[in-house]
Amino acid sequence: MHSIAVYPPLTALEVYENLPESTLAEVIDNKIYMSPSPVDRHQSISAQLTAQLFFYAQKHDAGRVFAAPFDVYLDEKKNLVQPDLLFILKENAHIVRGHVHGSPDLIIEILSPSNRRRDLITKKRLYEKFAVKEYWIIDPDTNAAFGFQLQKGVYVKLPTEKNMLTSRLLKDVFVF
Repeated sequence: MHSIAVYPPLTALEVYENLPESTLAEVIDNKIYMSPSPVDRHQSISAQLTAQLFFYAQKHDAGRVFAAPFDVYLDEKKNLVQPDLLFILKENAHIVRGHVHGSPDLIIEILSPSNRRRDLITKKRLYEKFAVKEYWIIDPDTNAAFGFQLQKGVYVKLPTEKNMLTSRLLKDVFVF
């Protein structure tokens, strides 16, 4: 998203980096996935959780929160995502260098019709592979929050909640 191509791009990541800034696109396993802009309910949930996570981070001097679109380079070759929300603990602040280069500690995805399968299956596997400590999926249609916590390299499902998520990583409850 920062350079002008002077040669044919060789990878999906190179194509992505030549898209206009703020393009809603991700690269997973060297394939580009584009998404339409989120609907109002999605944006409302995102805004509520962003505010709560921001105030949590400030109050506890715990880290930083970012909302989409914000690039997360899980590796520098073929996996770049734009999670709806992400949290980086203070001790991992070094992975934020303009964008995130590494695995966030917490990722929250809010389901949309265009990304449902990708968030529930593809990204869950990807985040597990790249050792994201906690992954939450919010379904705006049912107000359910499905959480996963990384334990010994494998995601363990957390109890499903309605209108809130309880982060074991942050040891707090966030309402949406």
